[in-house]
Amino acid sequence: MSRRPRLDREAVVQAAVDLLDSEGVGSLSLGRLAERLGVQTPSLYNHVEGMPGLVRLLALRNARDLAACIGEAAIGKSGPAALLAVAEAYRDYIKHHPGLYMASLRASGAQAQGGTPVDAELAAAEERVVRIVLTVLASFGLTGEDAIHAVRGLRSVVHGFATLEIASGFGLPLDCDESFQRLLAILTRGLVNESVANSL
Repeated sequence: MSRRPRLDREAVVQAAVDLLDSEGVGSLSLGRLAERLGVQTPSLYNHVEGMPGLVRLLALRNARDLAACIGEAAIGKSGPAALLAVAEAYRDYIKHHPGLYMASLRASGAQAQGGTPVDAELAAAEERVVRIVLTVLASFGLTGEDAIHAVRGLRSVVHGFATLEIASGFGLPLDCDESFQRLLAILTRGLVNESVANSL
């Protein structure tokens, strides 16, 4: 009989990621996860603090992985090229990790009212994602509130397009890559125009 691989926190989180990405957000429960790992549900409590603890670890994993993905895409680029690279990397991330992404979509609550971190580790991981996009937008000359509004706009565009894709929401026989690039071209022109207007 082959020995079961040693269970640790990382193995539990990875199994949860695999479950989410293969079966969707509604599939995640400690019982279902334990079944997938071939252990009894109480064994999971040796590695995660119940469902709330698992959800936190998944949000942390999502934030770190997303930051690494878009950060690598942005290296050595600025302006429209950087925006396109980050947006495409973000879209690809959502398509490759649909369950993990959707499970971590809601604002984590890592920041309490007044901006005081409740979960400093998670807040830092989520902030890194925003900082990368802010750096890209700074190359358009956008800072402060203008940049934050642009971050929200970019997130909405990529999220909307990618989640429609994973839901098979585009039925017409046209190339989705071209549609996405055209959408980003429109967004890029808007950002350039806003930057020019702010400089006048």
